[in-house]
Amino acid sequence: MGKGKMTTKEAYIALNLLPKIGPVRVRKLLDRFETPQAILSANRNQLLELDGFGQEMANLVVQWEDRIDLKRELDLIKDAKVEVITPVCEDYPPSLREIYDPPSVLYVWGQLTKADWRCIGVVGSRRATHYGLQAAKKLSYQIARAGLTVISGLARGVDTAAHEGALAGGRTIAVLGSGLGKLYPPENQVLAEKIAQQGAVVSEFPILYLPDKQSFPLRNRIVSGWSSGILVVEAPQRSGSLITANQAAEQGRPVYAVPGPIDRPSSQGCHRLIQEGAKLVMGVEDILEEFGQLELLSEDEVEETRPDLSEEESALFALLSGMEVGIEDLIRQADLPSQVVATTLMRLEMKRLVKQLPGKHFVRC
Repeated sequence: MGKGKMTTKEAYIALNLLPKIGPVRVRKLLDRFETPQAILSANRNQLLELDGFGQEMANLVVQWEDRIDLKRELDLIKDAKVEVITPVCEDYPPSLREIYDPPSVLYVWGQLTKADWRCIGVVGSRRATHYGLQAAKKLSYQIARAGLTVISGLARGVDTAAHEGALAGGRTIAVLGSGLGKLYPPENQVLAEKIAQQGAVVSEFPILYLPDKQSFPLRNRIVSGWSSGILVVEAPQRSGSLITANQAAEQGRPVYAVPGPIDRPSSQGCHRLIQEGAKLVMGVEDILEEFGQLELLSEDEVEETRPDLSEEESALFALLSGMEVGIEDLIRQADLPSQVVATTLMRLEMKRLVKQLPGKHFVRC
């Protein structure tokens, strides 16, 4: 494909395919050459005049047609029936244009709307506890019901729970650390298909790009940069979620954190964020109140319809929450015989209102 025949979108895709160029260099090149087509038409001497552009980078751009297979990528895009948007497109998220390293290309499976310009990013541990998963799912459902889009990374754990909760309430966007043709993790393929029908699955990477250690931090800066705020649900001390939260703070986004048990390593990251100034989230209103015109959801809207409960079932259910409680504590708090508590818990499990965890601990479903 000759340089003269290229559209702006095709030129952005070509730059995105070049190794070692990256969003920051593309932005600097655009400051000098103004259009992606002009960048690809630049000669070696022009490129060497730029700060930080040595022979290797100059040769890479000048010889771009020998380094990449643009036609193959365009064919893959067509076959996958995905849309590609660039910073000059009207539907490119405005908040991403503001960050230091905006993606040059976004591959979109599904459909973006202007409603997706107001997002809450939900992130957390891949090895989330039951408490973390339930908190992520419930808060994401409520955020989506209130009219904000939930954006996350489709990873295992909190990300997956966030997308599932949001799908029940409204829109969600999944940002991948791989190409759309190499979806990761593979077990979330069905979830991704649902998201594409009710939001979008997005990646800055070429269609067949395999995930690697660098691609996930790059993915995270899109989640934080796109978001109007970042909610960290559960994170240990050394967690990629904390990096995302720090990126959000650097990008001028508010950071929210869900507290957890003080003796659990899975809560230490969130507690540290709260110590450092993140807003403690006890309920969805702690997030929604900062978005002014949004009407807070009533408790009736939030709670799912439940079957009729007996007096004993209601008493035990009221003692349970997203936090697990041991059966001995339930017996003591309910002031009921142990056999009655055990039988009642079994009935609540059969009604799918309660789940038993190892060690005879129970939580709400």
